[in-house]
Amino acid sequence: MKKAFIFDLDGVIVDTAKYHFLAWQNLASSLGISFSSAQNEQLKGVSRIRSLEKILEWGNKTISEEEFTRLMSEKNEEYLEYISKMDATEILPDVPRVLDLLISKEQAIALGSASKNARVILDKVGLRDKFQTIVDGTNVSKAKPDPEVFLIGAQELDISPEDCIVFEDSVAGIQAANIANMISIGIGDAKVLHEADYIFKDFTEIKEEFINTLVKTQKV
Repeated sequence: MKKAFIFDLDGVIVDTAKYHFLAWQNLASSLGISFSSAQNEQLKGVSRIRSLEKILEWGNKTISEEEFTRLMSEKNEEYLEYISKMDATEILPDVPRVLDLLISKEQAIALGSASKNARVILDKVGLRDKFQTIVDGTNVSKAKPDPEVFLIGAQELDISPEDCIVFEDSVAGIQAANIANMISIGIGDAKVLHEADYIFKDFTEIKEEFINTLVKTQKV
């Protein structure tokens, strides 16, 4: 059986979440708003516009549309500066092993990320050729938990949602996979990702036997 394995990027394949955190923290600080790592968790899988809106809400701040646009641009420029220095050492443990395992089993592989920088990051870490299709922030108009990004990925691979498996590290991403009627696999904290069908701390816990089971399993 051929399945589609759809991977989120940030926090699943590479840990760019730390760079988002630094950039958002600097932006919040410039506005006199304190910004914690716990709040950063709430921005995972969320669009840049909505992220800035949430930071302003937390700080009870109102800014002009012009400043809003400027701050978003500055945040992205700082983030791009961080990712411009990325290389293969930033790939999270055992991700290449799992990707190569899926390729050896002739399974379809897609990226499904809200990031508009996904292609740049995959090029930087040398993984772009592992994916048959890439769906990112340049292809979608609706943020997770809307399932648009995953449904487009399934469509481009010509595989039904019930035959798709999604790897995600965010609550919004897990919810999006569940709404799309796809098998959801949480990568990270079990307490945070409890809505997922399966949860692993990281890819080192994912064995070949589990992949074989997924290939034979369809979402009910």
